[in-house]
Amino acid sequence: LLWIVPHALNFLIFDAAWTGTDREACIYTEARPVVGACWPFVWERLPYFIYGSYPIPQRWRVDVFFLMLTVGVAWLLWLKAPRRDLGAIYFFIVLPIVSYILLTGWSVIGLEPVDTVLWGGVLVTIVVASVGIVFSLPLGIVLALGRRSRMPVVRTLSVVFIEFVRGVPLITVLFMAGVMLPLFVPEQYSPDKLVRALVGIAIFASAYMAEVVRAGLQAIPRGQYEGAMAVGLGYGQMTRLVILPQALTVTIPNIVNTYIGLFKDTTLVFIVGIFDLLRTIEVARIDPKWATPVTSTTGYAVAAIFYVVFCYGMSRYARAMEVRLAKGGRR
Repeated sequence: LLWIVPHALNFLIFDAAWTGTDREACIYTEARPVVGACWPFVWERLPYFIYGSYPIPQRWRVDVFFLMLTVGVAWLLWLKAPRRDLGAIYFFIVLPIVSYILLTGWSVIGLEPVDTVLWGGVLVTIVVASVGIVFSLPLGIVLALGRRSRMPVVRTLSVVFIEFVRGVPLITVLFMAGVMLPLFVPEQYSPDKLVRALVGIAIFASAYMAEVVRAGLQAIPRGQYEGAMAVGLGYGQMTRLVILPQALTVTIPNIVNTYIGLFKDTTLVFIVGIFDLLRTIEVARIDPKWATPVTSTTGYAVAAIFYVVFCYGMSRYARAMEVRLAKGGRR
């Protein structure tokens, strides 16, 4: 840190160019022998980094989506929020439906359809990460319970699925989702590239989440199962009311670690032709108008700051939850 931080501050702040209209503001001259980050490039390309090629007159729909998502996340994560049961319904049912209609469009209500090919930047990164995070946990719980099932067929299918998906890299899963998924549905119903990527990431993340949840289940003492059965709880009630709450509490750090890894892995969707934040930066940095030695470094620094802020936020919230649960246990 002592070596990196001074250089980073010099590049990003003290030696940076803050104003300008083209590359002339960010190149070396006799009067300016040291040039840091090229922020005019970022200011000009910022809308592209956020929206991609989403039509400019329709970008208000993306802003509404971001606002709705922020409200949903805050409603669920704020432990003292009123009616968090309604918050869960809003986040898991209302928000996905409204967001899909809002972003893709619906001519019946006057919203112009927008092809997902035009989506890009932060919009795609947030959508892909949100879908992966939301679907990976419930699917992972089902797979983890299936792997511990006493029914041989259920256990075998769960083991095969988990080991197969965990045995291949995410890039392979994305290629399979992009190339093979359309083979299983009629051509007229073939999903677009973004939907294929969402399916692939959800499947990949659920396999890893299954092992995280299984570790939590194995950490629960046998006496908890026996106590639940002794008071007459069935398997479903025992799992839902006694075992899973304790298992998920124990494994919170691992769950958050998986979420952080998934959030960063969303950058791999550019392999299948989807323009996430990193891909939009890759495209913008080759613009001759901003061809300077520091343009690429500035773009990658913006991506790094974005991912650090989100991942650090998830990490700190998880830490606060651990502290809160630990205090509750001591009481």
